[in-house]
Amino acid sequence: MEEGARGGMGMEAELVSIPATPRGVSTPETVTPSGQRSPLPRAPGGGGGGSHSLSNKSWTPTPAMISPRFLSPSVGTPVKRVLVNLRAYLEEVGHLTRLNPQDAWLPITESRNGNAHYAAFHNLNAGIGFQALVLPVAFAFLGWSWGIISLIIAYFWQLYTLWILVKLHEAVPGRRYNRYVELAQAAFGERLGVWLALFPTVYLSAGTATALILIGGETMKLFFQIVCGPLCSSNPLSTVEWYLVFTSLCIVLSQLPNLNSIAGLSLIGAVTAITYTSMAWVLSVSQERPPSISYQPLRSQSFTASVFSILNALGIIAFAFRGHNLALEIQATMPSTFKHPAHVPMWRGAKVAYLLIAMCLFPIAIGGFWAYGNLMPAGGMLNALYAFHSHDIARGLLATTFLLVVFNCLSSFQIYSMPVFDSFEAGYTSRTNRPCSIWVRSGFRVFYGFISFFIGVALPFLSSLAGLLGGLTLPVTFAYPCFMWVLIKKPQRFSFNWYLNWGLGMMGIAFSLAFSIGGVWSMVNSGLKLKFFKPN
Repeated sequence: MEEGARGGMGMEAELVSIPATPRGVSTPETVTPSGQRSPLPRAPGGGGGGSHSLSNKSWTPTPAMISPRFLSPSVGTPVKRVLVNLRAYLEEVGHLTRLNPQDAWLPITESRNGNAHYAAFHNLNAGIGFQALVLPVAFAFLGWSWGIISLIIAYFWQLYTLWILVKLHEAVPGRRYNRYVELAQAAFGERLGVWLALFPTVYLSAGTATALILIGGETMKLFFQIVCGPLCSSNPLSTVEWYLVFTSLCIVLSQLPNLNSIAGLSLIGAVTAITYTSMAWVLSVSQERPPSISYQPLRSQSFTASVFSILNALGIIAFAFRGHNLALEIQATMPSTFKHPAHVPMWRGAKVAYLLIAMCLFPIAIGGFWAYGNLMPAGGMLNALYAFHSHDIARGLLATTFLLVVFNCLSSFQIYSMPVFDSFEAGYTSRTNRPCSIWVRSGFRVFYGFISFFIGVALPFLSSLAGLLGGLTLPVTFAYPCFMWVLIKKPQRFSFNWYLNWGLGMMGIAFSLAFSIGGVWSMVNSGLKLKFFKPN
């Protein structure tokens, strides 16, 4: 008995020297340059209790090392407390993330205090917006049956690939893939991953920003004309000047430092998007339909032209479900521990967001096509409302709808531009080995805003640009996640999971090529002319 007691006391003395880490904390924090709190970067092989877990070929301790029989009531209370603390410590050591010191300086990973609410706000802001307004344009070329079928298939397909991305964020213990390109590199290889993922993700962010400038500037012009009415001056601003006004507002808001800091803007963007999409289809279906309305799909004079138009319409539907290039970035703003992994709040917020997205996209596509049929202007629902009902709907109600669109575009510009800002600052910090100063960060964002403005002035084709964007960036949403699941998770060959992901991935690549051709044809066929409705 005495020897057993002395043995227990000896064990206690040895274990007390091991620090006990609280269960809710995985890494210490430091204050980042913008004042946000972020996990403290640790160099590989650094000191501390988790130094061994930070190497690439690390030995990962597991809770199984502390057998349940050691925690039985027969063990003394002090020893049991030490063993419980040790078990929690080993759990956290096994979950420690190998952090890149540069992450604490970059906008995506600078702040790690996100939660499920932030995830819902960001996913709503990224997943719904101006692209919903051009869905009835796609229905004008596809008709009722194929339009609804295509929309349903695209919705559930992208919901499945979003789940894949959420699960793959921490697919490897001790590693978080904070950016889409990082996950692509882990799946396809360092070089091939960059080639496959960098262009479509950057193109999606920059192309969306350009399209937001187009729709935001044009909507501001329509809003001004509605509010001003007959009192407008004889020399109103031109469309390009309205683009410049909208771009200037975007640049001012883009000075917020990181992704978590724009959570309030994302909430505003989500609320305004839900409101104006609902107002757009409710106002449309509540008015009398045009007398010459028809629901027959639009057909071109030649068979080839009709095929390309259909492909462009499918590209518009694909572009309506953009936002997967931001899923990993949104999840990277959340803390993650062994007991509370980041994928839990992320998926909870994403489910709420995409339920609301479905409640917005399906009514506006179906209701808009029902109200205008194949008379739908190429600019989408806003142009249809102004063209057909500017004298039937109260001017204040119409102006409110347009103003909500402007607010949403301003908010969406911020979240879609954040990956580009992150890339700019990553290049700067890797070369200088120090964080960006306020002036350097502001300079990057001003430069990006005006580059997007000049591209928008040179390529002012919203509906055609939407189809091309949908085609070129379709792999990011529909194809790459399926391939990455197979390459990282390695499901059993020739199993249902294996066939499902390979099949969806190959179909996504084929659709991407076809939709891109349709988008290019639509832009060329437009004759480089602005396709927005031009009010007098």
